Amino acid sequence: MHIDPSTFDEAVATSSFTGVVTVDVGDRRTLERCEGYRQRALGAPMVVDARIAIASGSKAFTALAVMRLVEDGALRLDQPVRDLLGGDLPLIDDAVTIEHLLTHTSGIGDYLDEDADWEVSDYVLTLPSHTLTTAVAFLPMLEGHEQKYAPGERFSYCNGGYMVLAVLIERVTGETYHDVVRRLVFTPAGLGATDFLPLNELPVDAAQGYVHDEGDLVNTLHLPVLGNGDGGAFTTAADLHRFWLAFLGGRIVSPGSVEEMTRPRHDVPEEDLRAGMGFFLHRTGPALVLEGYDAGASFRSTHIIGTRTTVSVLGNSSEGAWPVIGVLAGAIDAELAPGPTPGA
Repeated sequence: MHIDPSTFDEAVATSSFTGVVTVDVGDRRTLERCEGYRQRALGAPMVVDARIAIASGSKAFTALAVMRLVEDGALRLDQPVRDLLGGDLPLIDDAVTIEHLLTHTSGIGDYLDEDADWEVSDYVLTLPSHTLTTAVAFLPMLEGHEQKYAPGERFSYCNGGYMVLAVLIERVTGETYHDVVRRLVFTPAGLGATDFLPLNELPVDAAQGYVHDEGDLVNTLHLPVLGNGDGGAFTTAADLHRFWLAFLGGRIVSPGSVEEMTRPRHDVPEEDLRAGMGFFLHRTGPALVLEGYDAGASFRSTHIIGTRTTVSVLGNSSEGAWPVIGVLAGAIDAELAPGPTPGA
């Protein structure tokens, strides 16, 4: 994959990018770049093995935990969520299934509606952030949102749907969402550096999330103290490559489930991508995409299946990574573009 150095450098400089960029091909790392600071106020520079939050990129972990539970017989894709919700969240249509939630086709009202009039720097939580340590703790925020359309009618990205999935995970297992994901996803994939880290007690190897490209305003009060079903895990560039290889190698869920989760289901023109189940897909080629955007996080990891290539941009500011992501997306598009027809 060819990345023009001058275009790449310009994107880094223009956006005041802070974070990590890597390209891994099989067992070789072909590009590694660290910019900015892990901790600005302390002058601690970014390092390649820093643990950085990936916002909605970790929805894939939720989807995989659910699929493991489906494979184990604890859940069914066609199971109505009402079976486990009981009287909670009564505005969710009784016809909504687990598969609807996984594929963003449930039509439920979203507690964090991305089409609403709010900015990433706004304080959007309606509960104290320090209380949001389990999925069930989110239930008051998930209440009161009217169904937007009939289940299965169309694709509409929904954070609330993945929080409902996290609640169902806790109910069917009797464990916290975080412990289930560690047991069913992180451990079998060998993701030793990936975890849900408390924002008010980050370890020294974790990158603080910054709301703006400059200044020291951190995201501690903008987000739940612990990431949950709709996003917020911390990971490293190396663990992301490890994750893709483990997932596609059938070490987290079965090959049949891998095929089901990566099957193109919907076009998502606003993202210039397609959607599977818990994953985005490149709009034309055989590549999978995780993406996240939140206060203090701007992230994309793309895995080109045929060449076992992982291209990851982990930014620890809200906006800084997007120009860099754009340059690398162009390089990926060129890599996946069909070549000339032989003999033409």
